[in-house]
Amino acid sequence: MTLLNIKQESRKLRIDFHVHMGVYTFHQPWVTEWMKEAHPVGYQDYIQRYNDPGAFEALLTEEDVDYACVVAELSYISTGLCTNEQVRDFCKGRPRLIPFCDISPHIYTDLGEELRRKVEDEGFRGLKLYPTYQHYYLNDRRLYPLYQAAQELNVPVLIHTGSSVFKGSRLKYGDPLHLDDVAGDFPELKLVMAHSGRGVWYDHAYFMAKIHANVFMELAGLPPVKLMSYFPDLARITNKVIFGSDWPGMPWIKRNMEAISQLPLPAEGVENILGGNAAKLLHL
Repeated sequence: MTLLNIKQESRKLRIDFHVHMGVYTFHQPWVTEWMKEAHPVGYQDYIQRYNDPGAFEALLTEEDVDYACVVAELSYISTGLCTNEQVRDFCKGRPRLIPFCDISPHIYTDLGEELRRKVEDEGFRGLKLYPTYQHYYLNDRRLYPLYQAAQELNVPVLIHTGSSVFKGSRLKYGDPLHLDDVAGDFPELKLVMAHSGRGVWYDHAYFMAKIHANVFMELAGLPPVKLMSYFPDLARITNKVIFGSDWPGMPWIKRNMEAISQLPLPAEGVENILGGNAAKLLHL
């Protein structure tokens, strides 16, 4: 019996649904400077250490995380480039690391077929979209073949919603209401709102998760101490909420999970948020 099996017997799964690689092909300089604020000492050493997948798995163990979704990013203008190939190779042969690809409508033409290749041939298990950074609306019909393929492949779609501090981003693309068309047109497609409309549209994100069975909120980048003020009725929809850290920009994974466990939520709801809901979407 492995250590992971033993841990799972003693408590339910802990899943981080939103992790970036520390070392990108390139980061825009304003991103690097922002990241250094979270790591005031030894930033370069930190990200280089965890660029080794074995070391990163050891970090997950220290942070009490069983599985992590590692996301690619093709945001040349606003943040930087972490290629699908980087993420694929980082996660290969490591079941605890779950790769999510990025398929931008500005880079690929046959979006649906590209996703099929990524999932069926390369082992990706989810899709990450960056409308705020890559400048497109989520209900743009160009994306419909991509959504159709994701629905047929039964892989979740994680989507940046809400604000960003990085130059080159455009807030108008981050409104969760743009998912209303998508959720209705693809009722079996699992849509996860990263950052839950952060900063501007918390109410939109909550309402979307409430009215659509296939839409979920995700908490990356949101201080746990603020969650009940952002979402006063959070206890009512804990079956639609998923934990994510946004590591390495937000490196406090275990601390944030523990803070969520202290919120005035039912025990079953806490377990749903910290891993149960994500496990269902990832077929774990």
